[in-house]
Amino acid sequence: MAMKIRLARGGSKKRPFYRIVAADSRMPRDGRFIEKLGTYNPLLPKDSEDRVKMDVEKIEAWIAKGAQPTERVTRMLEAAGVREKTERNNPKKGTPGKKAQERVQEKADKAAAAAEAANAPAEEASAE
Repeated sequence: MAMKIRLARGGSKKRPFYRIVAADSRMPRDGRFIEKLGTYNPLLPKDSEDRVKMDVEKIEAWIAKGAQPTERVTRMLEAAGVREKTERNNPKKGTPGKKAQERVQEKADKAAAAAEAANAPAEEASAE
């Protein structure tokens, strides 16, 4: 059985509240879980102590049993000082999308055509 330590969403519409749970990876996000390990309330300010509450000993026990924390839970554990920070590399993050690149190319083409048109009359005047 593949175990995950992940977030299960609760709360009402536009008011999220998450439980940090140990669950079978085949179960739905908000479905059946084995054990509740903590809570996360994203609506609270980042410096608030109540924003993330975790039972670190239980989480470490589940990791020792082979449970894999999700990316978000891993970041929370890193912030709490339980896990070492890992180097993340996303080279495509800063690059513009396809449409934006097309717009930049079109703008460059128009600028080149305008510069060429501006130079053409100047060349004709100097030739005469």
